[in-house]
Amino acid sequence: MIEDFLAARGAAELAHPGGTLLAHLGRTRDALVAWGARPALQLAGFAHAAYGTAGFPQSLVSLAERHVLVDLVGGEAEAIVYAYCALDREFSYPRLLSRVVRDRFTGVESRAEPALVRDLVELTFANELDVLAQSPELRKRHAGDLKALLSSWSAYASVPAAEALERL
Repeated sequence: MIEDFLAARGAAELAHPGGTLLAHLGRTRDALVAWGARPALQLAGFAHAAYGTAGFPQSLVSLAERHVLVDLVGGEAEAIVYAYCALDREFSYPRLLSRVVRDRFTGVESRAEPALVRDLVELTFANELDVLAQSPELRKRHAGDLKALLSSWSAYASVPAAEALERL
């Protein structure tokens, strides 16, 4: 259902490393499934770019339509999607393990719950590892910095996610 919805919103046509955004969303979800993530995080993985992200600003769903995404994936998964999309990466990534984040949509800084930090870390691993696996050019340019960042977060990642980082 979420796949059809996001495809209808243009995800099947938007270019993304490895093909289309829809294909990337599926691979991100598949990684989370393989790593044993709970269902809400798997659904969030599939919808993780719905509102656009700091790294991929094209939105498929407006913030005024959050209720639509809640209806499709549930409140828990939508909250993860919102947090992921809203994450001001430049500000938040260096502070994530101290749980300080800034919402790029509102500019509000807050303290994230430890469970949300774990979800954001796991989702970031799945997302970024897929992008690097699909794009030799991006891997060449960003693998070192990304490996350093994700390695610094490994204590919050699942063992399979940390192992996937090492393999890449």
